[in-house]
Amino acid sequence: MALFERLIPETDQRDTLERRAFGWRTVAHGFLRSRRRNTRRILEGQPVYSDWHHPWLFFLAVGTMLFSSIDAFLTLQLLDRGFYEANPVMAGMMGHGTLTFSVAKMMLTGFGVLTLVFLSRHRFLNRFRTGLVLTSIFSFYACLVCYEFVWLIRDL
Repeated sequence: MALFERLIPETDQRDTLERRAFGWRTVAHGFLRSRRRNTRRILEGQPVYSDWHHPWLFFLAVGTMLFSSIDAFLTLQLLDRGFYEANPVMAGMMGHGTLTFSVAKMMLTGFGVLTLVFLSRHRFLNRFRTGLVLTSIFSFYACLVCYEFVWLIRDL
């Protein structure tokens, strides 16, 4: 028993700082020095979730959010000129005011973009990666903004 008592330290000599604590330093470190880009084992196949995403996904995500903001602004401009909102969900939000419309549009688009980036390596219907869906949404928003801009110029 005396031997066992000598092996157990009387006081805990570890640092009081918990290394596994989560904070902004953890987020920055994980963003700048992400490690999991590939699989750990040969049998795993393609990794579904990873710490690192291709820069193209960042471009698509930021571009989609930017086009969504421009779309909201142009939609409000066109509504002031007598046009109507074709999307029934956004038309319902417009009934509650422009602030509600704008916040709902940004939140819905942001949640969708974050989900698609997170699941970018998944296969949709076992055919194509969901990153392709984000590319399609980006292209759709680009065309929609051009369409609204043309109608705005025509109405001047």
